[in-house]
Amino acid sequence: MIRLLDPQTVGQIAAGEIIERPASVVKELVENAVDAGAHRIVVAIDAGGLDAIEVIDDGAGILPEDLELALLRHATSKLSAACDLESVATLGFRGEGLASIAAVARVEIISRVAHAQIGTRVAGHAESIEPLGPVAAPIGTRVRVEALFENVPVRREYMRGSAAEFNRISGWLSTFALAYPQITFVLRHDGRDVWTLPSSGDVQQRLTMVFGKAATDGLIPIGADAVATLPGRLSGYVSAPGSDRPDRRMQVLFVNGRLLRSGVLAGAWSAGYSTFAMLGRHPYGVLFLELPAEHVDPNVHPTKTDVRLRYANQVFEAVRNAISTTLHGHAVRRFGDRVGGDTPGRTQAPVTVSALFPEMSVPPSAVDRTRDGRLRVLEQIAATYILATDGQALVLVDQHAAHERVAYEQIVARAKTKTANEPLLVPLVLELSPQQSRVLDGMLEFLREGGLQIEPFGERSYRLVATPAGYGARPFDMAGLLADLAGEAPQRSVRERVWASLACHSVTVAGERLEFEEMSTLLERLQRCENPMHCPHGRPTLVRFGADELARFFKRI
Repeated sequence: MIRLLDPQTVGQIAAGEIIERPASVVKELVENAVDAGAHRIVVAIDAGGLDAIEVIDDGAGILPEDLELALLRHATSKLSAACDLESVATLGFRGEGLASIAAVARVEIISRVAHAQIGTRVAGHAESIEPLGPVAAPIGTRVRVEALFENVPVRREYMRGSAAEFNRISGWLSTFALAYPQITFVLRHDGRDVWTLPSSGDVQQRLTMVFGKAATDGLIPIGADAVATLPGRLSGYVSAPGSDRPDRRMQVLFVNGRLLRSGVLAGAWSAGYSTFAMLGRHPYGVLFLELPAEHVDPNVHPTKTDVRLRYANQVFEAVRNAISTTLHGHAVRRFGDRVGGDTPGRTQAPVTVSALFPEMSVPPSAVDRTRDGRLRVLEQIAATYILATDGQALVLVDQHAAHERVAYEQIVARAKTKTANEPLLVPLVLELSPQQSRVLDGMLEFLREGGLQIEPFGERSYRLVATPAGYGARPFDMAGLLADLAGEAPQRSVRERVWASLACHSVTVAGERLEFEEMSTLLERLQRCENPMHCPHGRPTLVRFGADELARFFKRI
């Protein structure tokens, strides 16, 4: 038998989608306060929000005739017709938040508009709504929620302890406040002020509270010139390469002021850090994306924690390019700070991927540049690291990581220009296992783009017939390449993975002795890279020990 559900059951079903825990209540009420134009929002919590949640704002307030409808489902001041859903410009719009809260808790609302002499009160629970009544109140709105999930005991048992629930509220509210530095936020717990974020035009103050001072010092602002192609505006801060986290929880995203979880833009974030971050590590920071309202559809989920973008691919590319451009600029500046001398550029002649530049002679000026602030090679340490100095500091270079970066960027350049590769006089025949054969079959196209020509030659046999120009007779680690490519790396595209592995297995390795001229030439060419600070797998290419670090080693400071 099919029957219509009663209003109380409908209310609890809808509330189950929107109100998951105390933090959900705070989210709905705080977003309403922001929509009301509040300049100060106070959130007071008792017992982690399970006993009481109170949100007080100094916004525009609610008219008495509107307050009478506030606790009814699908009653909202944000929409007037279905066409308004095509350009939602407010955080709330569904008309379900207050009604869903009232379905699982006791709710009291006191509000006063600017031109009124007295405020108005309304209270309700489930389908029961009390009549309006006059009450003394300041301009703005106060919403008090008590006995959350009292009529849904299973949901209440699901809640964690008051400390855990409060931490969720504190974490969400401090993160949300990043997008609204002009608003003062106050958080209280069990009658005690926990923290206050005073209004400010400086997002940095909010960043310090969310990420901590040490992490904030490692953030890089996204340059305005990096987002010129975006049909809107992108700003924010991203973590410097090498400063990362084991998960994505500190990747904060706002779209039109809405704190979101977006798989599309999370992917753009990872793609922008490709070859800057090590596998298994994730950057952090905050992005503020402003798009035309008609390009964003927030009517995706009752909790409004995700959106659909009209031009998702274009936005993805714009965000990825903005992050990548910002990181490249930072890497160049950082390299200049680390090693001194001229700013790295891309004016160098093409670089070979093979033996360590044996065909090149090194001019005397490249050997001794201490006096003009450039690097001078001192020695090779443990046949792995190049020790150099600019006269002000010691610089230690990982020869494999540095050469890998040089080779990777040459592979990318060769693929763009379609430079001819160099046929081998005697093709090299490879016999592979079934697993290796499956891996190689999926990578052949990308290896050809990188300059390595391999063709099938019978069952699980292949011929290496050409290498990138200038490769020479340097041994190539095909087994190591296939082992690298057999694993999954969702942070990177297949092409980037193949090219990074191709570079990794075609350059000098740790434990290989280098001639003085080879080391000098390697450092010269590293300076011409777009990202001289990291190998394509995200490892650092060099570390610098300045005068202050050396003084600390010798207990001078």
